[in-house]
Amino acid sequence: MIGAMAAFAAEDALIKAASETLPTGQILILFGLGGAFVFAALAMIDGQPLFSAAVVSRTMLARVVFEVAGRLFYVLALALIPLSTATVILQATPLVVVAGASIVFGESVGWRRWGAVLLGMIGVLVIVQPGTEAFSLLSLLAIFGMIGFAGRDLASRAAPRSLSTSILGLYGFLAVFVAGALFTLWQRAPLVIPGRDAAFCLAVAVPVGVGAYALLMRAMRTGDVSAVTPLRYTRLLFGITLGIALFGERLSTNMIIGSAFILLSGLFVIWRAKTVEL
Repeated sequence: MIGAMAAFAAEDALIKAASETLPTGQILILFGLGGAFVFAALAMIDGQPLFSAAVVSRTMLARVVFEVAGRLFYVLALALIPLSTATVILQATPLVVVAGASIVFGESVGWRRWGAVLLGMIGVLVIVQPGTEAFSLLSLLAIFGMIGFAGRDLASRAAPRSLSTSILGLYGFLAVFVAGALFTLWQRAPLVIPGRDAAFCLAVAVPVGVGAYALLMRAMRTGDVSAVTPLRYTRLLFGITLGIALFGERLSTNMIIGSAFILLSGLFVIWRAKTVEL
């Protein structure tokens, strides 16, 4: 799990670096095609059909829609706001999933976990500082991306069990390609030939992203979920470190306080869920 979170943070940093010279839509197109190719190859090696009736189920279609929204808004956030800010806001995703699971699936969530979810959302507000001079509308991109990823995770819970990790990965990256194509058409931005640095960043980002996804799935499927899930929050540490080291970002007091709220809320929700199970 720690390896997966480090890889995801590295993927974010590589995409942010590529966005300095490449249009966002083109980054999504190239990244989506590269990831889809890798997962399609893995599925074919395992003898899995690339298409089945389950792929066009309502839950899978919902998953694709949320994936498109999440990827598009989050990559825009990576391009336009500090990496550390985008990373921290993304860590609120599990809290939104808890709230969504209660509303959509009727899962039982006690008042303590609802309180933790509320505290995490307050942490997000502390970071973006709405109503102050420090507030930037661009920070909403990370929030919209986070909501999109939460919707994707909820749809994944209801996805047909017959679909393997490789197939879910394949269609997840195809959704990234679709997001890039739609944004490019809407923006009417011409495609450009990637420079050496941007091409290198994307060439590395694809295997790093695929590896991160594979490590995450392996950790969740073979490890003790209650033990490995809290380690998701190591991504916050990796993202902030890369933001400071590579992009010269600085942490404000609000960023530190908001991060603490989100981190403590997430860890409490995980601990409380385990306690309820026992």
